[in-house]
Amino acid sequence: MHELSIVLSIVEVASEQVQLAGAREVTRIELEIGALSGIALAALDFAWDVGVKDTVLAGAERHIHAVSGRARCSDCGAEFGIAELYDACPQCNGYFHQVLSGQEMRIKWIEVQ
Repeated sequence: MHELSIVLSIVEVASEQVQLAGAREVTRIELEIGALSGIALAALDFAWDVGVKDTVLAGAERHIHAVSGRARCSDCGAEFGIAELYDACPQCNGYFHQVLSGQEMRIKWIEVQ
């Protein structure tokens, strides 16, 4: 379960930001997680409870913004939604495409106090 290591990395970044701001804790954190990122949200929820215990994120309000998968076909140029990295283009059935969104995993916002 790599979600726990992701949570621990988020805790590390949040701790650094709290220290830089001279604050005590994080009150709110917003994350962007793409549908193609390989992160299971249920596993992230479970790992979150364990990973943030007794840290600056322990009492933080957490919001997750889901980012849908989108791609551009390399053959015909069509843009389309994808649920899996190897989905075919709905226009030409080509499998070569550039992923435009959906692989994100980033901290969008941290509010400290």
